[in-house]
Amino acid sequence: MTELNVRERSSLQLPITDAASLTSGQTLARLASGPDGLAEEEAAARFGSLGPNAVRTHRANAWAVLGRQFASPILILLLVTAGLSLFLGDATNSIVIGVILLVSVGLGFTNEFRAERASEALHDRVTHRAVVLRGGTTREVDVTALVPGDVVHLSLGAIIPADIRLLATNNLLCDESILTGESQPAAKDPAPVAAGAALGDLASCVFMGTVIQSGSCTGVVVATGGRAEFGRIALGLGERQPQTEFQLGLRRFSFLLLQVAMVLTTLIFVANLLLQRPLIESLLFSLAIAVGITPQLLPAVVSTSLATGTRQLAKRKVLVKRLVCIEDLGDMDILVTDKTGTLTEGRISFTSALPVTQDVSEDDLLTLGLLATEADYSEGNAAPAGQNPLDAALWDSPGAAAFEPKRHQRLDMIGFDHQRRRTTALVREDGGPARLVTKGAPEDVLALCGPTPPAVQRLLDEQFDAGSRVVAVATRPAADLEKLAPADEYGLTLAGFLVFLDRPKTNARQSLDLLEALGISVKIATGDNAKVAEKVCADLDVISGGTLTGAQVEQMSDADLAAAVRTATIFARVSPEQKARIIGLLRLSGGSVGFMGDGVNDALALHKADIGISVDTATDVAKDAADVVLLDKDLGVLADGVMEGRRIFANTIKYVLMGTSSNFGNMFSAAAASVVLSFLPMLPGQILLNNLLYDSGQLAIPGDRVDKEQLRAPSHWDIAFIRRFMLLFGPISSLFDFATFALMLFVFTAVPGSSGPAGSSNPSPPRR
Repeated sequence: MTELNVRERSSLQLPITDAASLTSGQTLARLASGPDGLAEEEAAARFGSLGPNAVRTHRANAWAVLGRQFASPILILLLVTAGLSLFLGDATNSIVIGVILLVSVGLGFTNEFRAERASEALHDRVTHRAVVLRGGTTREVDVTALVPGDVVHLSLGAIIPADIRLLATNNLLCDESILTGESQPAAKDPAPVAAGAALGDLASCVFMGTVIQSGSCTGVVVATGGRAEFGRIALGLGERQPQTEFQLGLRRFSFLLLQVAMVLTTLIFVANLLLQRPLIESLLFSLAIAVGITPQLLPAVVSTSLATGTRQLAKRKVLVKRLVCIEDLGDMDILVTDKTGTLTEGRISFTSALPVTQDVSEDDLLTLGLLATEADYSEGNAAPAGQNPLDAALWDSPGAAAFEPKRHQRLDMIGFDHQRRRTTALVREDGGPARLVTKGAPEDVLALCGPTPPAVQRLLDEQFDAGSRVVAVATRPAADLEKLAPADEYGLTLAGFLVFLDRPKTNARQSLDLLEALGISVKIATGDNAKVAEKVCADLDVISGGTLTGAQVEQMSDADLAAAVRTATIFARVSPEQKARIIGLLRLSGGSVGFMGDGVNDALALHKADIGISVDTATDVAKDAADVVLLDKDLGVLADGVMEGRRIFANTIKYVLMGTSSNFGNMFSAAAASVVLSFLPMLPGQILLNNLLYDSGQLAIPGDRVDKEQLRAPSHWDIAFIRRFMLLFGPISSLFDFATFALMLFVFTAVPGSSGPAGSSNPSPPRR
């Protein structure tokens, strides 16, 4: 690899279509790289020349935040009214409305921008990592640090971090639907393709944003950031987030107000014209009523509440990707979670090897388990970078130190996937005949080994009953094989079981009590054996409503499963598709469902849930699919988030009910009086100023305390209830206004423009 000057580094622009038609060696040469990757100094220099591997940053953008403040229908109404008032020559009304806009937009902008800055600080702590070869040494780096010429290793579930030319593959299938729209995974191979091939036919390359569905690969980075195919598309299209239930409810409420305002102001305007009042005066009064009936500071109150909640959660190390997700977190009444790391410590340790035949020792069984890991052990004990927790625990065990890599040669491998639930390696020891070694879920491995002896089943059940995680290892001679295929996994002989332990968290019971007090039912969805999950739940005194296994879920119709999931507490040995199906049926039952997961197999369920929750240590796929990321995987922290969401919604509704009922009552009084009296009861400027002063006093509501009773269960937008509340309590308040009008007219004989009772000081004539 040659050293490049600044100009040469800046010109490292090899189109992925060109790289696909070159050989691996030619691609490395064009990128001035090699099989051992870039030297650290050269990688740092390229990073300085080309910038980070990022399409967008999470930096707070003041202009974008300011633009979002004007997305409210209420503020649009204010803008239109201010423009009309100015056009009609009423500068006073325009100034008052301008002050209202300034206060609302200013408060909303200030609070949301502060929240985004807090979110920005948390985003800096949530990283995506990639396994890269730098100077011949394997290490993990942040994906934003990748540069053209880096050699990277990618495995099952990885989100491709850049456009990459493949150097080696192992049964690699990629989901490229985000780019090509093709639902079926694309098979990949490092062999060059014909020049000029379409994007979907570039089998020798993988693209940024796509996902490895099975297998693994090694490749060289060709394009990063906005220069990658996905990056260019993303920059061109922008990003539009779907609306949450809270946003939809807020929008429905805003349109309700607009409908009421339009009907009421139209009637007032027509009535005033029939009474032969001046046209301009009638129009300005009608517009003032339209503005007055709306809670003008609602956008400011909502954004202030959400921003306050974001800052509170930031102190607890909870990253909320969008402000409105906090309220959706408060809506949750069902939580489906994996047990690893939430109910258990999440630190998996290897405890023992249990051979089931006399010709296999504990050391032999551990060696077989190490051979069937996906780690590269050709040059020594495998590096921990990129390994799954069980494999990492095997390599960290004391017995792994005795492993002799030079004695073993791996000829081929089929990586783990969530359908087969096993890893199979074709290995040769000391130049002897090849043999096949399979390691995976006991049920799946035992199915390849023929009938299971009762003693072996008892041994396995004992480990499950003790709450241990168990991996089965099986083998067979394979002297006739040079390459592996799933069809070769047959006729195996069970060698034994590898036993792992993940202890329950000491504070898990306390966290479950917090969630129970909030009216949230917790269900467990795990890929583990049902007995292991039941043991963990029993240790934590979780009352189980029953267990469903993946096999049972597969056989049930949607109607039967929908009834079963409402009562069941544990879903064991479930596939990613089954998890997503369970989440979907729970949502149909009427609950607001949260799903907490951190693995590749959790991404579908995270997308399907009302609120997806992940953790900083999760896989990239899970973190990208989640709405909320916990920097500390603790259900107690999640309970804090739920309470914050419910507090925000309670205060928002508190303001809505106060604002709509009082505003409607005041405007109903003014509108009725304008028809009955011979003059306008309030000038437009007085109406607007009165509302501004009244609403300003309610800005303390976002920081108001909420009764504990309101936190015990989620609340939802009920537009019909808000309408009834407004139409009932608004006119009731108008009764007191009418009584005041009667007192002033018939007792004090007040007339327009007077400073006291009639005749006390130069009364003005009635306005006609």
